[in-house]
Amino acid sequence: MARGNQREQARAKNLKKKEKEQKGKTNLNGQSINQKKESDAAIMRAKQEAALAKKQAEAAAGGSTVKK
Repeated sequence: MARGNQREQARAKNLKKKEKEQKGKTNLNGQSINQKKESDAAIMRAKQEAALAKKQAEAAAGGSTVKK
């Protein structure tokens, strides 16, 4: 059982690697979680309204043509 030290070193190395990967992922740019959710919701609402307006414009332009 001479590999115990290798396992401990590998675990420590992996732990450091995981911490480094997770280091910058929770950046809210100074916002609280609720503020971030509200901001994201407002962005999504704007995108949905733009998509709906685009669909309505296409329907109005395409609805006046008659196919034979």
